[in-house]
Amino acid sequence: MSATVGQFIIQRLSAWGVKRIFGYPGDGINGILSGLEKETEQMAFIQTRHEEMAAFMAGGHAKFTGEVGVCLATSGPGAIHLLNGLYDAKLDHQPVVAIVGQQARMSLGGHYQQEVDLLTLFKDVASDFVQMCTAAAQIRHLVDRAVRIALAKRTVTCIIIPNDVQELKYEEPPRAHGSIHSSVGYSKPRLLPVNEDLQKAAAVLNEGTKVAILLGAGAFGAEEELIQVAELLGAGVAKALLGKAVLPDDLPFVTGSIGLLGSKPSWDLMTECDTLLMVGSSFPYSEFLPKEGKARGVQIDIDATMLGIRYPMEVHLQGDSKETLRALIPLLQHKEDRSWRQQIEAGVADWWKVLEARAMTEANPVNPQLVFWQLSKHLAANSIITGDSGSTAFWYARDIKIKRGMKASISGTLATMCTAVPYAIAAKFAYPDRPVIATVGDGAMQMLGMNELVTIAKYYPQWKSPQLIIVVANNQDLNMVSWEQRALAAEPKFETSQNIPNFPFAEFAKLIGLEGIRIDTPEDVEPAMIRAFAANKPVVIDAHTDPNVPILPPHVSVSQAKGFFTALFKGDADAGDLVKQTWKEVRHNYVS
Repeated sequence: MSATVGQFIIQRLSAWGVKRIFGYPGDGINGILSGLEKETEQMAFIQTRHEEMAAFMAGGHAKFTGEVGVCLATSGPGAIHLLNGLYDAKLDHQPVVAIVGQQARMSLGGHYQQEVDLLTLFKDVASDFVQMCTAAAQIRHLVDRAVRIALAKRTVTCIIIPNDVQELKYEEPPRAHGSIHSSVGYSKPRLLPVNEDLQKAAAVLNEGTKVAILLGAGAFGAEEELIQVAELLGAGVAKALLGKAVLPDDLPFVTGSIGLLGSKPSWDLMTECDTLLMVGSSFPYSEFLPKEGKARGVQIDIDATMLGIRYPMEVHLQGDSKETLRALIPLLQHKEDRSWRQQIEAGVADWWKVLEARAMTEANPVNPQLVFWQLSKHLAANSIITGDSGSTAFWYARDIKIKRGMKASISGTLATMCTAVPYAIAAKFAYPDRPVIATVGDGAMQMLGMNELVTIAKYYPQWKSPQLIIVVANNQDLNMVSWEQRALAAEPKFETSQNIPNFPFAEFAKLIGLEGIRIDTPEDVEPAMIRAFAANKPVVIDAHTDPNVPILPPHVSVSQAKGFFTALFKGDADAGDLVKQTWKEVRHNYVS
C-alpha cells in the first residue's frame, strides 16, 4: 500500500535522523498520528500533557544533543499552545521543527471551527521558514527544507498540514516544470575569519595586561581551546547563563556566572579588565560589562548579526568558536606577568568560601542555598542539570558546581518559566542512562511542571536508568518578582499577587507512583539527597525554603539599595525577616 502524506512525513523525518517526536494528539493531526502508528519502529511519539511542554521538550532535546527537535500539535488551540516553547528555542538559537495540523483546504477562509490563520501566527517565531502543504508532492521538500533550515540557521521552522492533505497518497514530485526535487542531508560548514582579522585580534589580546573572557552557549565544543587561550593570556573566564556547562567550575580561573545572578569575581573581572574577549555569547546586560572605552574588545560569533551589539568591539570575528580559537592560538603570546591571573584566582577561591558560608546560614525553615549547595555535592560528572526561571535560577547559577562532562541548561533569552521539567524529560529520553536533575520553584511547578510528573510516571520504566530528580524550592512565594517589586519598583511585596498556595509536591509524586521526599529542616537536606540519588524511581524533593533569603547581586547599586529600603519603609510584611536575612548574607562577603 502506498504511504499517505502523514506516513511519509514520519519516514522523511526518520531519514533525517529524527528518533522521537514530542506532542499531543488531536483530530487535526489524525493523519500524521496514523502515520506514526505505522512507523513505530522508526519513530517514537512522546505524549506530553500540554503542547507547550512538547515545544519545550523539542528545544531541550536540541540543546542537549545538538540535533533538531521536533514537536507536533493539532490545529487551532493545539498550535497556539506551542508558541511559548517555540519562542524559547528561537531566542536561544536551537533547531526545532514544529508540525501543526490545519482544517481541510476547502474550508479555509470560511470561519470554520478551529480555523486559525496559522501562517500569520507562526510568521514571527518561524520567520525563516513557515509553509503550508497544499499538495502531496510538496511535502518532501517542505520537510527537507524545514529540517535543513532549522539546523543551518539554528532556529525554529514550521510546516502546516491541512487534515485532508495528511490523508492523501504520497506522490513523488514529477519531473516537470515547477516541481521541487529535494534531498536529505546537512553538513555543518567550517567557518573561519580571514587571516588579517585573526592577526588584528591577536594584536589586541597580546597587548592587553588584564584580559577577561566571556563565553556563552556558542562556545560549546571549544572547551580545550578556551582553556589554552585563557592559559596563554593569563585571563579569567566568566560564563553567561547558557554557557554554564562549557567549562568546569573547578578550574581556578573560571569566575562563574555573570550578571544579576552572577558572582563577585565575574563582576570584578569585567570592571577591572582592560581587554575583553567574548566567545559565542549574546549576554545583553551592559551594566555588567566593562564601561565603554575602558576595555578593548574582540568578539567571536558564528552569527554575524550578533557581532558588535553588546559592547563596542575593535575586532569582529565571524566564525565557529572552536575553529576560530584554534586558528588564533598560534598568534597569541604567553604572558609572563601572572599577577592578574593570581588576583582572579584568589577572588574565585574566596567566592566559593562566601557561597558555602551563605549556604550554611540559618533561615526559616530552610535556606534555599543549602539545598542547592548539598545537591551540587552529590552530582556525578555525567549528570544533566536543568534550571527554571525565577529565584531558583540564582542558586542554579551560583551554587551548582559544574564538573567536566556535565550538561546543563535553562531558558536564557526568553527567561520563561516552566522549562526545567520538560528539559529534564527530553534529556532523559536522549540519554536514558545518565542522571538528570531539574531545579524548579513552586510557582513554575504549579503552573505546568506538576502535569509533566504524569509524563514521567508513564515513561520512566522505559529508561535504562530511572534516576531523575526534581528539586522543588517550595516557599509559597513568586519569589523573583517579589524581590523585583522591592529592589526595582521600590514597593513592598504585593502579597495578593505573590503568595501562592502550599502544595504537597512529595505526596503528589507518591500518589502517581514516584518517590516523594520532603525537606522541612536543615538537618533533612543531606539525608534527602542521599535517599534521592539511591532511589530506583524518579524522585520529587519538596524543599520548604525561606522566601526572605535575599537574592543579592554581585554589586548592589545605589538605586537598588534605595529601592529595597524604600519598600521596607512602606510596610513590607516581611520587613523584619528581610533585614535580618540580608545582614546574614552581606556579612559573609568578608569571609576569607
